[in-house]
Amino acid sequence: MAKYSKKASEKVEQVMHEKKEGTLKTGSGKKVTSNKQAIAIGLSEARKEGAKVPKKAAKKIAKS
Repeated sequence: MAKYSKKASEKVEQVMHEKKEGTLKTGSGKKVTSNKQAIAIGLSEARKEGAKVPKKAAKKIAKS
């Protein structure tokens, strides 16, 4: 299981609170409605602040 730092957990908690209040916005200015999107924003912000966050998962490419 991936290990997240305490700072990263606090950042995600803060972002989830903003989402619940309805003040969390995406980069394009739309209101965030998805919990998964809010968590992704929190982890991204934590990464920028230098918190210990595991690397992003590699995208899977479908073979046809």
